[in-house]
Amino acid sequence: MDSPKPKLLMLVGPTGSGKSSLAIQLALALDTDIISADSRYLYRQLNIGTAKPTPGELSRVRHHMVDCADLDSPWSIGEYKSSVEKIIPELNSNSKIPLMVGGTGQYIRAFSQNWQIPEIEPDNHLRVVLEKIGEEIGFEKMYENLAVIDPEAAKFIDHRNYRRTIRALEVFLTTGKRFSELRTKGESRFDLLILGLAWERQELYERIDERIEKMLEEGFIQEVEGLLAAGYRENLDRMGVIGYSELTSYLDGLISLEEAVALIKRNTRKYVRRQANWFKPNNPEITWFNAKDPDILEKMLDRIRLRYF
Repeated sequence: MDSPKPKLLMLVGPTGSGKSSLAIQLALALDTDIISADSRYLYRQLNIGTAKPTPGELSRVRHHMVDCADLDSPWSIGEYKSSVEKIIPELNSNSKIPLMVGGTGQYIRAFSQNWQIPEIEPDNHLRVVLEKIGEEIGFEKMYENLAVIDPEAAKFIDHRNYRRTIRALEVFLTTGKRFSELRTKGESRFDLLILGLAWERQELYERIDERIEKMLEEGFIQEVEGLLAAGYRENLDRMGVIGYSELTSYLDGLISLEEAVALIKRNTRKYVRRQANWFKPNNPEITWFNAKDPDILEKMLDRIRLRYF
């Protein structure tokens, strides 16, 4: 079906749902590229603990927005959106419908709701002051203050992400306007088809627990050791990426390995519940598929063909 809007496919769902492997199968069948919508995949230094696609998987299908940033130069959502907006029309011009895949709700909503994110220059002096306050009173307290000042921003900022918490407070103190109010939304600029992977919650939790154990077997602890040795401790602390923070505490001797693993599993489950607020089962914009259906690939392809071909 012809459309004046650029075409964009999306595959969404919670962490651990199998999006990456299914996306490769879809992309191969459609002869297209994958655009990652996972904020952790951006960073070259984060691999095992993010379940990033392996080099072999990345070689099968071209992936965009993977390994394009460094931990010491974190990207904003505005930078991500700006970069991806250049990729989509280019792929469309080559008769490809790009497949955006990921569980970072902000990234998906930025395109499905056409978020307009204002470019506000950082106030480095104020940021340093806020960071010092955070170190004194605890960044958890800073997040609580943000939730009072701007409850809407607190809903889409993970409480573990100190960097984004500080940024939201900085914007409010600089402009006098709430961070959430400056981010406007509207009708998507794209001809969207959003496909979702659905799991029963308990089955998903079991998959996640198995994946975490596999990460540890593959060298997750050694990956974190290497990052700390390379001087990325502060960056990891401020980003609050699940798994890395807990293992840092273990390596610092603050908790046992068993406690760290239990925390990783518990915090990942909390993250899944947060993702459910972004990808609601009753969202009419998302066509949901049973992730355990053995014919899911063909059923998704049938839905895609019905929409676009």
